[in-house]
Amino acid sequence: MKPAIIIVDMLKDSFNEEHKFPVTPFARAITANTNRLTEFARSHSIPVIFSMDSFMTGDFIFQGKMSEHSIRDTEGAEVTDELVQCDTDLYLPKRRFSAFFKTDLDQTLRLYGVDTVAITGITTHWCVLTTALDAIANDFGAYIIEDCCASSSQKIHESILNIYRKNPLYPLFQVMTSDEFMKQL
Repeated sequence: MKPAIIIVDMLKDSFNEEHKFPVTPFARAITANTNRLTEFARSHSIPVIFSMDSFMTGDFIFQGKMSEHSIRDTEGAEVTDELVQCDTDLYLPKRRFSAFFKTDLDQTLRLYGVDTVAITGITTHWCVLTTALDAIANDFGAYIIEDCCASSSQKIHESILNIYRKNPLYPLFQVMTSDEFMKQL
């Protein structure tokens, strides 16, 4: 296995209390585990990739109930300071839920010889899940790292994970803890 870590949407706007995102307290709760995982990854030369919402003002996506946030070229679209970042990390802006959709993530992963992605971040039931499913669609193994992901409630988070714990794509697609993932390496 040649993995990469993908951290989805752990951005300053997502941690900004003024936005009143229901996921914010749950996102804060996973930062320590995420930092521990990325420290491990960097020490083992595993690429760390921050996938970041980067919307345009007036973007189509805001025609629903979602308020404008993570606007491209604003501080709010930057990775939160609560996560440790290094010069070797990669940053991947995205305009939609999946880190793969209309980005060069698949090419980047292939350049690094990656065959498996460990996905962390917010929200488990949207951006994390679509990234995992698109990883499989692009012929990468996918692990959702459950203690490094968060949703707007613990119930939603657990419900989604329970659906995919036993799936027909096992072992290509798995749900596991950060400790379980690190032990495999």
